[in-house]
Amino acid sequence: MNQQDVKITIIDRDGETHSIAAPTDMAMNLMEVVRSYELAPEGTIGVCGGMVMCASCQCYVLSDTNLPEMTDDEEAMLSEAFYVKENSRLGCQIPITPETEGLEVELAPES
Repeated sequence: MNQQDVKITIIDRDGETHSIAAPTDMAMNLMEVVRSYELAPEGTIGVCGGMVMCASCQCYVLSDTNLPEMTDDEEAMLSEAFYVKENSRLGCQIPITPETEGLEVELAPES
């Protein structure tokens, strides 16, 4: 883990917990981290490529992490998604930054 990594916890769709060192210097978002660590089967997450056009990267934020405000696009997408909860966010809209240190999320079920 280098200095620019943050520690995040991701609970996959099988309920397994993964503690991950995510780089803050690569302009990645949470969905891309999930894909690069293969925490969801290929083709089941980030289907639209992070364009806020599907909800395949929906996750539930379990920690008190200070995240960017939800955009109108994200809100609209979540209003049409399945299994939405109060703490739902789209992983593609959560940038990996030093502020995401300690982030804990659970991947929403595949719809």
